[in-house]
Amino acid sequence: EVQLQASGGGLVQAGGSLRLSCAASGFTFDDYAIGWFRQAPGKEREGVSCISSSDGSTYYADSVKGRFTISSDNAKNTVYLQMNSLKPEDTAVYYCAAGVQCTPLAEYEYDYWGQGTLVTVSS
Repeated sequence: EVQLQASGGGLVQAGGSLRLSCAASGFTFDDYAIGWFRQAPGKEREGVSCISSSDGSTYYADSVKGRFTISSDNAKNTVYLQMNSLKPEDTAVYYCAAGVQCTPLAEYEYDYWGQGTLVTVSS
């Protein structure tokens, strides 16, 4: 059974940091890319960042570039999203997903999804 378990969300003040984790199981981790998406209240889900498990290549949306860092621990089948300098507009439910390739970072490219973890950034 494919499982993607996102964790690490919480409440943080603007300017603070959080690290999200996505633990994967039930598929060959090295064959997939892992992407992070987020959905803010009343908005569509958007791609945030992704990493290719095979070669470590990464992609970031412009809105998070320079503030977020994605990394992968292939031995643990886990991907992390380090989020620094958080802003209130980063408030959203964050989802991790697995797809054949990192980009395009679009929902239709990703086959497996985990449950979300809520990130709330207060001003």
